[in-house]
Amino acid sequence: MSAARLLWDLLSPRKAAPLPPPPRPPKRRASQARYDALVEDMKRTWGIRVRKWRSSTSGCAWEVRSRDGTVTRMIESPYPRGPMSCAVFMHEVGHHAIGFASQRLRCMEEHLAWEWAIREMAARGLSVTDRVRARRDDAMRYALAKALRRGLKRVPGELLRWLPEGVHIERQP
Repeated sequence: MSAARLLWDLLSPRKAAPLPPPPRPPKRRASQARYDALVEDMKRTWGIRVRKWRSSTSGCAWEVRSRDGTVTRMIESPYPRGPMSCAVFMHEVGHHAIGFASQRLRCMEEHLAWEWAIREMAARGLSVTDRVRARRDDAMRYALAKALRRGLKRVPGELLRWLPEGVHIERQP
C-alpha cells in the first residue's frame, strides 16, 4: 500500500514550491564609487575622451589635432576597479596632464606620467600598493631598455635606478 501511495503521490499534481526571492543587486562598494567619481573628474578636468575601456591592464594615450586647431585628448585603459587598474588609468591621464612632447625623451615622459599617477592617487586617498609600484618599476625598466636599444647615450639621473644590471652609461646632467 505504501508503494501505491508513493506512485499516486508522483502522479497527483503537487503544490508549487514558493519561488525564491529575486537576487539582490550587488552592493556597490564605497571604493568603487570613489573610482567612478575619479573617472568623471579626470575626464572633465583634462578634457579626455575614453575611446575604449580595455579588459587588460594596458593603456594608451594620444592626441588628435584637427586642421582647425582643435585637440581631442584620447585614452584607452582598464576601468578603475582596484589599485592596479586605477594606476594604469591615472598613468594614461598623466600623459595628458604633463603634456605630450613636453619631454624630449620618451622614457622620461613615461617616468613623469607614472610619478604623476602615483602622486595623484596618494593625494586622493586611493591605495598605492606594492604591486602598483612594482608595475611602475617594470614599465620603467622596459621604457629605459627600449631607449637604450634605440641608441640613448645619456640617462637622466631620475632614471638611473632602472638601468639594467651591468650597463654603464654616461649620466645626463
